[in-house]
Amino acid sequence: MKIQLLAVGRLKEPYLVAAEEEYRKRLRPYCTLAVQEAKDEAALLAALPANAHIYAFDERGDSITSAQFAELLAAEASHGGGAPIVLAIGGADGHTDEVRKRAKKLLAFGKMTIAHRLVRILVLEQLYRGFKIMKGEPYHRD
Repeated sequence: MKIQLLAVGRLKEPYLVAAEEEYRKRLRPYCTLAVQEAKDEAALLAALPANAHIYAFDERGDSITSAQFAELLAAEASHGGGAPIVLAIGGADGHTDEVRKRAKKLLAFGKMTIAHRLVRILVLEQLYRGFKIMKGEPYHRD
C-alpha cells in the first residue's frame, strides 16, 4: 500500500525528527510511505494528486478509535482501486475549506488543541498501530 503524508511546515526539533524517523522505519514492512512537507496550505493543496483519497486531520473531524482507523486502512487496501492515499496535516491554522471539501474524511484526535508538529508524529504512530491491528500482530491493546 502506498501512503503519502503531506504536512504543512517542517520538523525542526531533533526529538520530533527522531520520532518521525523511528515510525518511518517501523512502517517499512507495511507500506510505502512518502513524507512531503509543504510551505503553506496553498502548496499542500497544489501537491494533492487529483484522484487521491484524502484523509485530512482537522479539528472539525471525527474522533475514531485505533481499531476504526485500522478498518479504514483495510478498506483502502481492498477497495482503494489504486488511488493514492494522502494523510493531510495542516499548519497552525488548520486546513482551508478547499482542502476539507476534497477530503474523503476529516479525522480529529479529539477536542484538544495539539501542535501540528506533534499531530504529524501521532498520525505516524496511529498508522503503525493500524497496520499492526490489521495484521493481528501484538502492539495494540483494547
